[in-house]
Amino acid sequence: MEGADIDLAYIPPGAVQLHDARLKRRWTVELESFEIGVFPVTEEQVAELIGEPATHPRRPATGISWLRAVRFCNAASEWEGLDPAYSVDGEDVTWHVDSDGYRLPTEAEWEHACRAGSTGPHYGPLAEVAWTSADGLAAPHDVGGRLPNLNGLFDTLGNVWEWCWDYLDPARYDDYRVFRGGGFADDAWSVRASVRRGGSPRTRHEDLGFRVARGGFDAEGAAQGWSAEADRERAALEFPLPPGWTPRR
Repeated sequence: MEGADIDLAYIPPGAVQLHDARLKRRWTVELESFEIGVFPVTEEQVAELIGEPATHPRRPATGISWLRAVRFCNAASEWEGLDPAYSVDGEDVTWHVDSDGYRLPTEAEWEHACRAGSTGPHYGPLAEVAWTSADGLAAPHDVGGRLPNLNGLFDTLGNVWEWCWDYLDPARYDDYRVFRGGGFADDAWSVRASVRRGGSPRTRHEDLGFRVARGGFDAEGAAQGWSAEADRERAALEFPLPPGWTPRR
C-alpha cells in the first residue's frame, strides 16, 4: 500500500467573516497559512487506511461519522510518520494544535479555503462548480468532475457535505459538530459557502464526507478561529432549555 496519497493545496493567510444566526453575531477570523485537501477524501483512501469497502473508489467517502473521520486523520498521520493531531478516548477527542499531522479543518479554515477570495455565495457559476439537486444524481459523483475554485480545490460546494472540527452550537445542540458545503441532493439555497449544518459525532449520511487539513500552530487549546475556552462559554446556559433544544448530558 502506498498510503492515502492525499493531495494538499497551500492556503495563504487571510481573513474570513463567520456568522452565528441564533446569536445574531458576525465576527472576523484572522488565519495563518495551512494546507487542505484538493479533493474530499475518497472511498479508495478510506479503504487503504482504515479498511472501509470501496465500491466506487473515486467517489467521496460517505457514511463516515465525525469520529471515524478523526480516526482516519490519525491513521494517515501515523502512516506518514507524523504526530497524530488527536487523542481519542471513547467519544472524547482532544486536538493537539501544535501537531502537523492530518486533521479536520476548522470552520473558519474551511470557509476561507472554499471562498478563495470570493465574497458571494458561490465561487463560480453553481452549475459549473458544484453537483446539486439540479443534476438529478442519486449518489455522489466522482471527485474532480466540476471546476475548481481559485485555490485549486474541487467540490468544496456540492457533491457531499464536509465535516469540520468545530461544534455547531453547544448550548443548543450539545456535542453536534459542523458540516459545510452542501451535497448532491441539495438545492442552490443550501449549496453556499456560508451555510452551516451539523450532527452528532456518530452521525452518518449518504451525502456527508470530509476533507483533511494540515498545519500546526504555536498555541494550546486554540487555533484558526477555534478555542476550547470559547466552546465552554458557548455551552454555558443560565436558563432552562427551550422546547426543541437538545438536552445536554
